[in-house]
Amino acid sequence: MYRIYSHEGGDALDLKFVKELNVLIVKINCELDHHTSDSLRRRVDGEIQRYMPKNVVFDFDGVGFMDSSGIGMVMGRYKNIKRYEGKAVMANVRPEIKRIFEMSGITKLIPQYTSVAKALESMQGGSKDAI
Repeated sequence: MYRIYSHEGGDALDLKFVKELNVLIVKINCELDHHTSDSLRRRVDGEIQRYMPKNVVFDFDGVGFMDSSGIGMVMGRYKNIKRYEGKAVMANVRPEIKRIFEMSGITKLIPQYTSVAKALESMQGGSKDAI
């Protein structure tokens, strides 16, 4: 079972969460830059604290632009989840965003998958085909 819900807020963030078993899927549908990253960080941290998921999937399908503050947001959430012995992965990363992640070196720490389904499968001990 999973539950889809959005987080209400006063900013222009389009952010949805899906809780599936012990995984929190964060669907980001906005630019991830210095204008949005702090709000996104607070919301994701709040959902992690509320539901205490073992793992987190960042779904970047709706992200068309990202700057270095987006990298910081992802790395901070990765470190938080690692403290709880969990795993963070990324899915649906567009080529222009993937390039930024590769240049930053984040892809050496956080696996990327072509779909949320493949990311979830990897967390359940199935597929190991990270890109």
